[in-house]
Amino acid sequence: MDISSILQGGYQHPLSRSWQAKRQLTKSMLMYPIFITDDADAEVEIPSLPGQKRWGVNKLEGFIAPLVKKGLKSVILFGVPLKCEKDMAGTPADDPDGPVVQGIKLLRARFPSLYIATDVCLCEYTAHGHCGVLHADGTIDTEPSVARIAQVAASYARAGAHCVAPSDMMDGRIKAIKRALIDAGFGNKCTLMSYSAKFASALYGPFRDAAGSAPSFGDRKCYQLPPAAKGLARRAILRDTSEGADIIMVKPALPYLDIIQDAAELAPDHPLACYQVSGEYAMIYAGARAGVYDLRTMAFETCESMLRAGCTLILTYFTPQFLDWLDE
Repeated sequence: MDISSILQGGYQHPLSRSWQAKRQLTKSMLMYPIFITDDADAEVEIPSLPGQKRWGVNKLEGFIAPLVKKGLKSVILFGVPLKCEKDMAGTPADDPDGPVVQGIKLLRARFPSLYIATDVCLCEYTAHGHCGVLHADGTIDTEPSVARIAQVAASYARAGAHCVAPSDMMDGRIKAIKRALIDAGFGNKCTLMSYSAKFASALYGPFRDAAGSAPSFGDRKCYQLPPAAKGLARRAILRDTSEGADIIMVKPALPYLDIIQDAAELAPDHPLACYQVSGEYAMIYAGARAGVYDLRTMAFETCESMLRAGCTLILTYFTPQFLDWLDE
């Protein structure tokens, strides 16, 4: 056997195996998605997302405090309005008394070191469940959609969000949000994380159940990217970097590792995020419950594949478990 064919000596020990990774998963790489509802005292299990709940603002501190003690560094907030009156323009999205604005203020006050990102979209707040304002024929009206989304993003920045993350996929919204942040005095105080390559995936079902954001008619295929559209994803990444995005995101993660790798090459000077979405998380849980694999092992394997592809930040519902696992 030729000397150059001997590789196993380099990874025969658990420690030397860890050295084979270019980067290893750390707590600072994890951002935890949290659903906040307008029922202030809510603590409601989400059946399709094992271990996840909708939280009311009054229950938020008690839930977050132990996680911060374990090393939680960042969260991203999603509003789940259950009591408000939704309309065609998503007016409740930035209601000063709404769950997201109140959640930002509470977390900033109680946990000064916690990094707070907010999802920016209209789908949870519109009567029709789409991510923008519509024409009379039900198609997206881009200009008012972008203006409204930029307005919401600026409102979250005023409330104290460290980061705004538009997930709507409207054309031109990154430039509009950046302009709105600058005009409001937050251009150098609030990070803009773009869902640049967000695909029209079958993996969003549990999230829509959690957030009550399923469209009342049609689908989102006219603005989310087609799953096979590698070229469109590359163009969207380049567009968003040129429009002022501070962080680029790919969503979902596991089926789009090639897009994550493309993003790392196209935007090498930007932090790169990916979202291990609700369906990915639920599938991993389902497989573990069926005895197909060990939950912890598969959670690490999937997230390490995302790091390998180029990510520096992972949005995952496994964050609470990783805070324990990474200490073992």
